[in-house]
Amino acid sequence: MEEVDGSIIPVDSILPPELFLVPIKTRPVFPGIITPLIVPGGKFAKAVDEALKGNSFIGLVLLRDEENEKKTEENIYDYGVVAKILKKVNLPDGAVNILINTVRRFKVESFSSVEPLLIAKVNYPEEEPGASKNTIKAMMRTLLIMTRELAQNNPLFTEEMKLTMLNVNEPGKMADFVCSILNIEKEDYQSVIESVNLKDRIEKVLLYLKKEIDLVSLQREIQENIQDKIDKQQRQFFLREQLKAIQAELGQKEGKYEKKYEKFLERLKAIPADPEVIEEVEREMDKFFYTDQNTADYNVIRNYLDIMESLPWEAAPSREIDLEKARKTLDRDHYKLDDVKERILEFLAVKKLKPTEKGSILLLVGPPGVGKTSIAKSIAEAMGRKFFRFSVGGMRDEAEIKGHRRTYIGAMPGKIITALRITKEKDSVILLDEIDKLGLGMQGDPAAALLEVLDPEQNKTFRDHYLDLPFDLSSVFFIATANTLDSISRILLDRMEVINLSGYITDEKVQIFNKHLWKKVLEKNGIEPYGIQIDKKAVVSLIDHYSRESGVRGLEKQSDKLARKLALQIVKGESYPKHIEPSDVEKLLGVPKYTDDRMTKPTVPGTALGLAWTSVGGATLLIEAVFVKGKGGILLTGMIGKSMEESSSIALSYIKNLLGSEELFTEKTIHLHVPDGATPKDGPSAGITMATTILSLVLNKRIRLGFGMTGELTLTGEVLAIGGLREKIVAAKRVGVHKIIFPSDNRPQLDEIPDYVKKGMEFFPVSRFEEVAKILFEPKTIDGILKPKTEHNAATKKTKPSPKKKSVTRKKK
Repeated sequence: MEEVDGSIIPVDSILPPELFLVPIKTRPVFPGIITPLIVPGGKFAKAVDEALKGNSFIGLVLLRDEENEKKTEENIYDYGVVAKILKKVNLPDGAVNILINTVRRFKVESFSSVEPLLIAKVNYPEEEPGASKNTIKAMMRTLLIMTRELAQNNPLFTEEMKLTMLNVNEPGKMADFVCSILNIEKEDYQSVIESVNLKDRIEKVLLYLKKEIDLVSLQREIQENIQDKIDKQQRQFFLREQLKAIQAELGQKEGKYEKKYEKFLERLKAIPADPEVIEEVEREMDKFFYTDQNTADYNVIRNYLDIMESLPWEAAPSREIDLEKARKTLDRDHYKLDDVKERILEFLAVKKLKPTEKGSILLLVGPPGVGKTSIAKSIAEAMGRKFFRFSVGGMRDEAEIKGHRRTYIGAMPGKIITALRITKEKDSVILLDEIDKLGLGMQGDPAAALLEVLDPEQNKTFRDHYLDLPFDLSSVFFIATANTLDSISRILLDRMEVINLSGYITDEKVQIFNKHLWKKVLEKNGIEPYGIQIDKKAVVSLIDHYSRESGVRGLEKQSDKLARKLALQIVKGESYPKHIEPSDVEKLLGVPKYTDDRMTKPTVPGTALGLAWTSVGGATLLIEAVFVKGKGGILLTGMIGKSMEESSSIALSYIKNLLGSEELFTEKTIHLHVPDGATPKDGPSAGITMATTILSLVLNKRIRLGFGMTGELTLTGEVLAIGGLREKIVAAKRVGVHKIIFPSDNRPQLDEIPDYVKKGMEFFPVSRFEEVAKILFEPKTIDGILKPKTEHNAATKKTKPSPKKKSVTRKKK
């Protein structure tokens, strides 16, 4: 009822000719019911707001297909139910919760508006008896009798439902109420909504009611039949048999999970898998079959069995290895890197001779942008295996590697098992990216969790916490990448074979640019069709003046910037260079980032050029020293670490002892500085550079130009071996330094460096600092200072790779 001008009139007499339509899913709401309804945010929530501004009526219509992406007006039924909005509550996600009173049926005649709101012109069909009063009365009594029978035998009927059933007197409302409490298909519900004819409506409801009663009766019969068969040990079997019988009677697909897991068990027995695995799967299947679907354990067990079923328990398939194809794949994707390619080909050769050889663990170490990740992809392609990559950088939880135990909510297996679930092959190539950036958190040490994964002797029976069963990882080819070895656990490092990828020299970068990079950049920026070429000198200018890093990532960024500038000129219709010269590079990219080479030339006394290794490749360090007023000792600046502090003290003590004159240092302090003070620097290899700087300062003589040096110095003047020789040579060559002083103990490492890297360079191996001084200072300056040492007086000779070594290198290539 509704109050209008002080009078009470029936609601259905003031129903509007137009309604805001709100589609609903699953099942319609029948007339004569007060119920809450949640309307999702968006235009239908706005329709509710608009309806409340007017007469508060909305039209509820059922969607034909919930999954269909058709327009709403094309995906709804013509008949619906008009409802009065009694109350509205806004929800946090933009949806609204409304309390509605459904009034009567309506039929959509046409649409007044589709956007932004769905508004339809409707009519309200009058209910037709379709039969005599006595017939309707008889059908009504039958409906009540059958409904009471269902209520007595169905525990889902509440007392409130039974009370409502007794209080409804109108046949049409009674039919609607009974239909609303039945469990039928949504199309059947809608057919009742569309039944304006009362006789037809009651007949349909009686039919659906009879099916429901028969189903309940069948359920009771099943219970009685099974009760006779079971004993005390079989009581848990009851619910499963009951469910199977009901599903079979309804014609539904039954036991899809049971069949799936039974096939999985047969598959494990055929392999055959580890007996422990088979036993655990059988145990979990028994639990699954006996567990109620409505319990939390049911989904836990099902997820566990699904994950187990999706893993590749079978042995890896045999693959025909074509070494020539593998070599072509590696050569196609990567320029040079001969030692890396050689190692991969060695692995493939062993695999070809002995297919049962288990997986290896490689660690690719090098500065950013040298192609570590892309090499791993090429390895997988060359081997014909599936590839999976995940980054362990910043990982702080060991469960990321070994999974969570199933006792936790939301437990899942670790990354390794997840990778094999995705690739579905036991001999996949798995890349552990950025392994040097593993963290240590409150949830354990992921680096320690990797020990079992990366140990060939242990990973044959790897146990993920979630599976808690042995799984063979020995066929997996693990590849790890890192920028530096310093932060990797020594125990973890012991399980991997290290392959160093040094930075690229300018010639290599030019080749990479011409063969791979420029084409990629043109395609990426959409200017490939314009046939833009770039001169080799322009490429060299791009490398030397805009991207001097060890890798080629910075070169790619600058090339992208160059291409974007060209794209802008093309779009604007301006003239653009079709053949890029060095002058065009500067016009497009602006002022060069690297133009000043003063900090690589020790042009005054008290300066010397050292070579350093960093996590992003080799670098040059111009070390400076001056005398300042003080009481002796040494003052250090330039973000120098502990090892370099000790090296400076050793260098000062050695030079004092070498010169044999303490008076030179008593009234003055040496201020030693390493430029680029914002960057932390550490390591012992700057020892001979610091000693040379101090000696040059004390003698007030500059050293010979064009030399770079590296080597650790002892208090007795011995020059000890250092690491990262190739990176340091590349760094020196990059800045135009072609004479390298290095420890003679590093000769083997020098011989392993390819000839094209050493081309144009001169190398001076030394074992004592006196040899360094003789190379860098004029004889008349230094001869009177150096003390004669018979065992170290052999003349220092410039060494270059011997012809024999060269020929061996060519043979290897």
